[in-house]
Amino acid sequence: MLWGAVTVVGLGFLVALEIAARRYGERGPITDQAREVIFAPKSGTVLYVSMALMMVVLTWRQRFIAVGAAIGIDVVFWLVRRAVDAEMMYGNGALWVTLACAVIALTRRTGRDRVLLLKGVGLALLLVAGRKTGYTWLLITSKTRPAVLDQYVAAADHALGNPSWLVGRIVAATGTVGAQVLNWVYVQLAVGAVVVAVYQLRNVAVERRFPGHHLVSTFLVIGLLGPGIYMIYPVVGPIFAYGADGGHWAVANLWPDTPPPVGTPHPMPFDEITPRNCMPSLHTAWATAIFIHSRKGPRALRFAGTFWLIATLGATLGFGYHYGADIIAGVVFTLTIETALRSRDRGWDRTGIQLVVYGAVVFAALLASYRYLSMEMAEYPWVFGPLLILAMTSVVYGYVRTTKLWDRQAASAHVPEPRREPQPELV
Repeated sequence: MLWGAVTVVGLGFLVALEIAARRYGERGPITDQAREVIFAPKSGTVLYVSMALMMVVLTWRQRFIAVGAAIGIDVVFWLVRRAVDAEMMYGNGALWVTLACAVIALTRRTGRDRVLLLKGVGLALLLVAGRKTGYTWLLITSKTRPAVLDQYVAAADHALGNPSWLVGRIVAATGTVGAQVLNWVYVQLAVGAVVVAVYQLRNVAVERRFPGHHLVSTFLVIGLLGPGIYMIYPVVGPIFAYGADGGHWAVANLWPDTPPPVGTPHPMPFDEITPRNCMPSLHTAWATAIFIHSRKGPRALRFAGTFWLIATLGATLGFGYHYGADIIAGVVFTLTIETALRSRDRGWDRTGIQLVVYGAVVFAALLASYRYLSMEMAEYPWVFGPLLILAMTSVVYGYVRTTKLWDRQAASAHVPEPRREPQPELV
C-alpha cells in the first residue's frame, strides 16, 4: 500500500510538472523521458548508472545478460544514427533493458519476486525521473521568480570571508586540469551516488529485500524538497549576479577578482533563463549525503566519499555557482533530512524528534538571517561568521552523537546473551 501510494503521488507530481512546462512552451519530464526511448538521451551515463541500481535485485547471470543486451542495443542505435547523421549519444540500451525488466516483472514474475524486481525498476526510473523533474523545476524557477536575492546573500557572505571569490581564484590558478576534474565531479554526481548505493544494496539479490534506509531515499527527498526552497528564496549565484555570465543583468563584473562592496541590499530583477537554484546548495546536500553513507563502507569507498564531498565543494564555490552561505544551509538541510529518514526507519523516539526539529529551526534561522540580518553580518563578520559556523557545527555534532547512540543500541539489541559456563560443585 505504501509503494502504491508513493507511485500515485509521484505520477501526479510528474503530470503537474508536465502541464507547467507545457505552459512555458517546453517539454515536461514525462515527454522528455519518453523521447529517450528512441532519440538521443541528454545523459547516457545517468541511464547506465540507473540500470546498475536496478541490477542489485538480479543474479550475476542476469546482470551479465542485462549489460550485454544494453550494449548491443546501443551499438545498433549508434550505427543507425551514424547512417542517418543524427545526434550521437549512448544510453538507449540501458533504458530499454530497465523497461524490459518492468515488463518481465509484470508478466513472468509472481509474489515477492515480482515486487522485488518492480522495486528495483522503480528505483532506477526514479533516479532518471528525478533528473528530468530537476530540469523542469529549474525552468519554473526562472519563469516565476523575476527578482532574485543575491545581494542579500552576497552581503551575508562577508561574514564568511567571501569564500566563492577566494576559491574561484584558487581554481583559476590550478589551470585547465583542475577545472576539468572538478567539473566532471560536479556534473557526474549521480555516478558517485550510485557507487555508494550499489554497495549498500549489494545483498538485496540474496536477502530478497531492500534495507529500510539507504542513500537513494535521501537523494530523492533532497531533490523533492530542495526546489521548493528555491521558490521561496530565489538566488542565481555569484557568477551570474556578479560575473560575466550574468550579462547586463549582473550588478557588475566582479567575480572572482573583486569581492562585492558592502551596500544596502535589495531584490534585483534577472532574466527568465537562469535558474534560481542556489539556496540551499543541493549539490552540497547530495555530496554530504554521499559522504555520510560512505562512512560504513570499506576504506576505498570512504576515501571516494570524502573526495567527492571536497571536490563538490570546490566546484560549487570555485565555479561561482554558490555562495558560502548556500553551503552551510545545504549541510544543515541534508543532516535534518537524514535524521528524519533514519528516525522513520528505526522508529521515532524523543532524540530523533528533537534533532529533526532543531535542524529545521536552524535551517529556517539561517534563511531568515541571510534575508534580514545581511547588513549586520557584513558589518560585524567576526561576530556572525563564527555564529554561522557554530550553528552548522551544532547540527553536525547532534547528528554524529545521535547516530552513534542509535548504532550502539542496534548493536546491543543483536548481541546474543553469553552462554552460562558450568560451575564446579562444591565437594
